[in-house]
Amino acid sequence: MPTLSKIYTRGGDSGETSLGGGQRVAKDDVRVEAYGTVDELNAVLGAVLSLGTSDADLARRLIEIQNVLFNLGSDLCFREEDKAKFTAGLPKVEERHVTALETSIDAMNGELGALKNFILPGGSPAAAQLHLARAVCRRAERRLATLTHNEAVSPWTIRYLNRLSDWLFVAARFENLRAGVSESLWNSRA
Repeated sequence: MPTLSKIYTRGGDSGETSLGGGQRVAKDDVRVEAYGTVDELNAVLGAVLSLGTSDADLARRLIEIQNVLFNLGSDLCFREEDKAKFTAGLPKVEERHVTALETSIDAMNGELGALKNFILPGGSPAAAQLHLARAVCRRAERRLATLTHNEAVSPWTIRYLNRLSDWLFVAARFENLRAGVSESLWNSRA
């Protein structure tokens, strides 16, 4: 774990930042955009938790996901070729993280039942924030997809974000169910 005795370094004052392997890159580098958007997603999940959820298990899962998102950020801030230099092992996203999301999706869906129409984002305050988190997650996934055009990344990173966006959608619906808030259906004739 890093020890931060000083928060500011002035190293980024020129518009550059350091990757985990020490390389200096522009702050708008596609890799930095990818893990920066993951960080933004994590902050949105913090906002969800600050609102409170109607289900304690959902809140527990959100905290687990926040921790995995830190692993994902760590995974992305190191280039693949640099990861081998760190013998202690770096936090990363693994198959077990994707499987945990799938198991959770299936459990929530078991209570929700089949979705028979598209729904509009919204509902309870926590559900609305979960819908926002889903949209931010999709953006993180797009940033990561862009990165994969030029650089190698762990295949579990994009799988995790893809599954997480599904989880966030189902979690928003589940939160509305637990909060007793009806979902607004999409009116395709609007």
